[in-house]
Amino acid sequence: MKKKYLHENKDQILPGFLKSKHFGFTNTESWRVLRIQSEFVEGFETLSKVGPCISIFGSARTKPDNEFYKAAERTASLLVKRGLGVITGGGPGIMEAANKGALEAGGLSIGCSIELPQEQKPNDYQNISLEFHYFFVRKLMFIKYSIGYIIFPGGFGTLDELFEALTLSQTDKIKHFPLVLFGSPFWKEFSGWIDRTLLERFHTIDSCDKELYTIIDDPEEAVDYIMKKVRF
Repeated sequence: MKKKYLHENKDQILPGFLKSKHFGFTNTESWRVLRIQSEFVEGFETLSKVGPCISIFGSARTKPDNEFYKAAERTASLLVKRGLGVITGGGPGIMEAANKGALEAGGLSIGCSIELPQEQKPNDYQNISLEFHYFFVRKLMFIKYSIGYIIFPGGFGTLDELFEALTLSQTDKIKHFPLVLFGSPFWKEFSGWIDRTLLERFHTIDSCDKELYTIIDDPEEAVDYIMKKVRF
């Protein structure tokens, strides 16, 4: 079944020449500013009260019988047993696995979900739940309230979170927190492409940028790596 990528969304960002003079207030720029502000206020107010957390990312399409679902669940469980909370995108798949592992281990399980026309539905394993309309506000919450990332196999959204963290670390806009790419079968070719294309062929990154992330295949090893790098 062919997907429909165009859907009615009265808060879409439209070029100025497409905007109607007859839009109501909820389609004005002033209204958008207020809505954005409210999401920042709610996120800051809620998450400023929690302790140190690790964000876990990955595909919403990963099923419970998948090896990466089970690994994400185990990883989250180990993290909370070491005194850390877990933040995810709040949806199904890897996000659900991480929230489940954290909650069932008796720890802090946070979900920052996003309004989407498909796929995203908040999972049932959260003791703090936030919902966002704007991706950039949600991404700021992950960066601001995490002291490390563990990134499982995923799609465009997962890669977006990864490259946001890499860019901010590379440019010293945030502290260089530990960034784990979990699952070498998924990330090996990606890392190879970075080496061959960005580093060696086109010289668009420096060799030291390769140190911004590491690839790990084991939950215990991933958590040990995080614990050696973080201070809290």
